[in-house]
Amino acid sequence: MTELSSGTPLPLINSGPSCACCAPADTTTDGHAHGAAGTASGAAASSGAAAEITTVLQVTGMTCGHCVASVTEELGAIDGVSAVDVDLVPGGSSAVSVTSAAELDSAAVEAAVAEAGYSLAPSSR
Repeated sequence: MTELSSGTPLPLINSGPSCACCAPADTTTDGHAHGAAGTASGAAASSGAAAEITTVLQVTGMTCGHCVASVTEELGAIDGVSAVDVDLVPGGSSAVSVTSAAELDSAAVEAAVAEAGYSLAPSSR
């Protein structure tokens, strides 16, 4: 188990040489599921992956780990988002880095942050 800074446990699935989120199951001819990192075709596919984009947002109103978890969950639910990292500035404007496969839709980002209960700083809009 991994925990958020607030102490909330996050269940993680051990899928062998890499985690379940990084290595989707791939069924080979032997009938067993293997992570993409464990197969030759998976290694070739990952080397041809498109570059990811990191967008840095300024989010206001967050004060604690629960705030971070809420924003991370909502932004992580946007299609194409692979990672969300928050540099919390309690009560100020926190830097939120969002890594995605393509440029983010600004309306989707603003809606996700609002759904979490926070707002984008004017410079992030």
